[in-house]
Amino acid sequence: MIRVFSRPIPLILALAFCTFIPVMLAAVRVVQIPLGAVPEDSLRLTSVPTAYFLHAVAGSLFGFLGPLQFVRALRRHFGTLHRLTGRIFVLAGVGLALSGLALLLQVESIATGLLDAARGVFGLVLIAALTLGVVAARAHATLRHRAWMIRAYAVGMGQGTVALILFPVYLINGEPPTGLSTDIAVVGTWLLAIAMGEWVVRRLASFNRRSPSAP
Repeated sequence: MIRVFSRPIPLILALAFCTFIPVMLAAVRVVQIPLGAVPEDSLRLTSVPTAYFLHAVAGSLFGFLGPLQFVRALRRHFGTLHRLTGRIFVLAGVGLALSGLALLLQVESIATGLLDAARGVFGLVLIAALTLGVVAARAHATLRHRAWMIRAYAVGMGQGTVALILFPVYLINGEPPTGLSTDIAVVGTWLLAIAMGEWVVRRLASFNRRSPSAP
């Protein structure tokens, strides 16, 4: 099963499926915010337009580039492109975290303290994971670098994976679900995504110990 995570097509499809909705919504916001066409349920975020726009742009780039960064063929045959997109990925991740923290601090929340606390903690964790990934890359510690980038992607996109459940509810009801039960689902799904990322990291480490020549 671990070989799935080392092959380009299955890996891209798996990650793209889990993050398609949040990446798509972020890309739509990139267009809507400058046009002043933000949906009513998100209007409160326009009180901090710069942070909101940066959050949308960074989320789009981070979510789109993440799956590509983990493709072995890209690393092997297009090393320069991998490094260039990797730098953009890291900058997008930092921008995503900082803009998210800015929105958390400056916009009146409609979520419970549970979700707000999770957003704050995971925003800081995302910055830490990206920093450790960059440090590992500069030390040419490839496996450690890859592990921290997988963790960073799991943290950065973890909240968005719950959209697979909540977005259909939003389409049916016409408004986003809120309340403690919803926030528990969001945090739980977020933690599950992080746990899955850590599982992949550990399985890859085990696979590389058995096959030291694997790239």
